[in-house]
Formats: sequence, structure tokens, C-alpha cells
Amino acid sequence: MKTLKSLVLIAVVITASAFTNPMHMKKQINIKESTITWKGKKVLGSHTGTIQLKDGYLEMDDNLLTGGMFVVDMTTINVTDLEGESKGKLEGHLKSDDFFGVSSHPTATLEITSAEKNVDGYIVTGNITIKGTTQPITFDLDMTSSMATTSLKIDRTKFGVRYGSGSFFDNLGDNTISDNFELDVTLKF
Repeated sequence: MKTLKSLVLIAVVITASAFTNPMHMKKQINIKESTITWKGKKVLGSHTGTIQLKDGYLEMDDNLLTGGMFVVDMTTINVTDLEGESKGKLEGHLKSDDFFGVSSHPTATLEITSAEKNVDGYIVTGNITIKGTTQPITFDLDMTSSMATTSLKIDRTKFGVRYGSGSFFDNLGDNTISDNFELDVTLKF
């Protein structure tokens, strides 16, 4: 009888803990179907392009976002608004040490450290590392059962990318490049 009571007690504890412990899981990002587009502005216009994810996942507890990690392949910087020689020159310049120093820093990362649920999705806090420098970041993230989207503005000068910045150089005139670049991200899982 004691054995039966012990077994029933164990079954009750296991069943109760199954309903009270959050279900922790990682949602692996489908890097082939996910997209990152960028836009950089200058005084006389702008340029657009894409860049690819190398790896990424979201951490979930009971279907609520709690964390995540993403690795961006900086060697895949692609310019989409130019063709031919101009396209090649700009891609090469963006990959050079003037900008993202891809030979020394082939990846950039974003680590989500916390996420607060709100009416529209999440307010996400994390750390972004570009060109070996890590800075805090906060942004809004919309999320469904199969994808997440966000738009980010990043101040490149915080990562040592100062080429053409009016904040650091005088007399650039029409050659001034905005300190901020924009990213539109769609993550599929």
C-alpha cells in the first residue's frame, strides 16, 4: 500500500510540474528563407542592398520570446541598386577597413538578452557586435508563429565605422554619408 501511495504521489508531482514548468525551446531560423536588406544614405542619395544570415535562433519559454542569437555573414554584403563596375567598387569599399573590415571581421552578431511582450509584439534588448565592437541595442520585433520582422537603425560610428561621417570630419560637403544605416529583417522559422 505504501508503494502504491508513493507511486501515485510521484505521478501527481510529475504531472503538476509538467503544467507549471515553462516549455523552453529554440526556434532555429531558416537562413535560406530569411532576409536582411540594408539602406545607407548620403547627402545626394542612398544605396541599398542585402546581407545574409549565417546562423540564428530564438529562445522561447511557453511561446514567449526570451532570448536568441544571430550571426550575420559580412562577406555577403551585396549592393542591389547598382550594376557592373560601380556595384563591384561599392561592395569592395563596404567590405574594406574604411567600413566593415570584412577580412578581419567576417561576421557580426546580435544577442537578445531580454524581450518584453507588448500589444504589437516585443520590445527586445540585446547586444550587437560589428567590427569587433559590442554595443547595447533596443528595438521592436513583430512575431507570428512562422516569422519575425523588425526594422533597425544602427549608428555605424559607434562601431568605429567613421568613413565619410560629418560627425568626425569637416568639409565633406556632398560626400557626407549618414552615420545611421537601416536594416529591414524578416526571420522565417
